[in-house]
Amino acid sequence: MNKNTFSYIVLWVAILLTTGCSNYVTKTVTYKINEPVFMKSSEFRSSVKVKSAAVDIENQGKICLYEGYLYISETGKGIHIIDNRNPSKPVNTGFIELLGNTDISVRNNLLYADSYIDLVWFDVSNPSQPIFKGRIEDLFPTALPPFDNGYGYDYNMCFNTETDQGVIVGWDLKERTEDIESYTGGWFNLWGGDGEIAYNDATSGTNSVNGSMSRFAFYNDMLYTAINGSMSIFDLSGTAPVKAAEDVALAWNVETLFSYKDNMFMGTPTGMYIYSVANPLKPEFKSFTAHVFGCDPVVVHNDTAYVTIRSGNTCGQNVNQLLLVDVSDVSNPKKLYTHNMTNPKGLGTDRGMLFLCDNGLKVFNLNTLASGTTPATKAHYTGMDGFDLIPYNNTLIMIATDGIYQYDYSDINNIQPLSKIAFKQ
Repeated sequence: MNKNTFSYIVLWVAILLTTGCSNYVTKTVTYKINEPVFMKSSEFRSSVKVKSAAVDIENQGKICLYEGYLYISETGKGIHIIDNRNPSKPVNTGFIELLGNTDISVRNNLLYADSYIDLVWFDVSNPSQPIFKGRIEDLFPTALPPFDNGYGYDYNMCFNTETDQGVIVGWDLKERTEDIESYTGGWFNLWGGDGEIAYNDATSGTNSVNGSMSRFAFYNDMLYTAINGSMSIFDLSGTAPVKAAEDVALAWNVETLFSYKDNMFMGTPTGMYIYSVANPLKPEFKSFTAHVFGCDPVVVHNDTAYVTIRSGNTCGQNVNQLLLVDVSDVSNPKKLYTHNMTNPKGLGTDRGMLFLCDNGLKVFNLNTLASGTTPATKAHYTGMDGFDLIPYNNTLIMIATDGIYQYDYSDINNIQPLSKIAFKQ
């Protein structure tokens, strides 16, 4: 501890001691908070169902492409399987009912998925007949169901280690009125306590191609997962995944994870983190590039990181931008340019183009973006609210709030719509 830090602490201790109890007041406060809904662990873990019949997709989710099949994680329901070998005529072929699934990735015919606090995997050698292979329990103890109502959640109810209430599978928004003691100098609940409220806000083998919103990424025979402030590492070289190292504590809740060369690029609400995985079992922090508070996926192409920042109910501000960052030196990234957007979300690169979910689908020339001038769209399709996308083998797959859209960009100057799978309304 340096002298300045010590002096600062002594100063505040002196203030607290000399002000006395008279500077504390009790206030009646009414507020709303999310309380957890629990399910018995045995019931939760016996709920996995593999169905050969298709189930209608109702909401957007994360996307994953493997060997001509598209896997879609629909939050709160499970994983849809789409035969996409003919992108002009995709066929919804099957469904895996999996509570608490958010992220998915496939490697060597094994599909890995989170299920709230557990990691599960399936054999998808025959995509129309997935086979449940196994589960590792309690790997992600801080995993929580999503919510976007803008309120906090009761931390102590969620993580009470004195009782085993089961697995948190949902939320119940409650209004509370409480008497809370606060310091008149402006400190609220200074030391924490029972009223604490938290706020949510390439390789060997054959790997899936994930959308930019994914929190799963591969490096060699390793699977990296970033869930609620920690990164887990799994060795996939055997017939079943094995946790290969201690979790890596991250500085913030990581929203997206992108593997590029020997590094993991992480999108967080406050900026982009870079960790080296040159030593796969000991990720090393390399740098942090700050930006305004906001939701932000990141992809990297030719040593340039493309980061979107968007506004929204849980994103914290009204800024909507596309950032370009030079990451040729991962220890010293340099911001290049900032371009204003409408409400950018998922993105991807291919054939010298950036495909971006922003007021529909926008396509930009990477050279134009890198020039620093106001970018002109090479193509712009409107009428849908795009969430994430995958550009692969001249086919652009975009998932939106109302369906899955596909485009043929084999002629980059004449991009053509191919198909749409409409969601059940």
